[in-house]
Amino acid sequence: MNLPSPLDKIRIVLSHTSHPGNIGATARAMKTMGLRSLYLVNPRSFPDKEAETRSAGAWDILNQAKICASLDESLSGTGLAAAVTARTRDLSHEVFDARQGALELLNHARQYPVAVVFGTEMSGLTTLEVSKCQMMIHIPADPDYSSLNLASAVQVIAYELRMAMPELSSLSPAASNLAEFDEVELLYLHLERAAISCGFLDPREPKRFMQRMRRLFARARLEKEEINILRGILSALEKRMQSQPGISE
Repeated sequence: MNLPSPLDKIRIVLSHTSHPGNIGATARAMKTMGLRSLYLVNPRSFPDKEAETRSAGAWDILNQAKICASLDESLSGTGLAAAVTARTRDLSHEVFDARQGALELLNHARQYPVAVVFGTEMSGLTTLEVSKCQMMIHIPADPDYSSLNLASAVQVIAYELRMAMPELSSLSPAASNLAEFDEVELLYLHLERAAISCGFLDPREPKRFMQRMRRLFARARLEKEEINILRGILSALEKRMQSQPGISE
């Protein structure tokens, strides 16, 4: 009996893909490297004959692809997500090159599902989409011509993931009790609500408060118990504000 592979817990997420041919080519790139889990966030056209043609027989990947209405839905249940982007970002998360990032993802995939997120063909990932991830992966390329086709970028990452497999034995396993994406997102909602309630955050001029909080907690890689503690503190503060006239809204 074959043992489960960390590759089985890696999701390839394509957000708002414009051209169905790129979805098919992505399926082909995944299958050649042993990846099987494809998530599509609001693709412009899928299912599509061109996707089937460009998949070169990787129909099982296409047939099992999950269509999601939002990036949040595609990341539900994951413990770690990596945004693949060529652009430098202000207030960015921790950045890995493709080789380092593949090893980091694989190590965590020994414990729970992880995701690799790719943006649209024309503009890549939005700042909000990147903020939903905990790390960024950059594919080194010639700075004078760094544009990679979407499926080509998937192929590079898929190749690095497969090549990193033998190195896993030399790494200590990642923490097994990290909070899942959904739990962390609930913390962010709770934190924003509490910050508004106490007057610390003006919702009309939020500036980049939540973006900074996301970056802070992305570095921390919060565990489930830590989420519970933080939300417990926020709930206690909200209860205290509600019981004291003049403090709550």
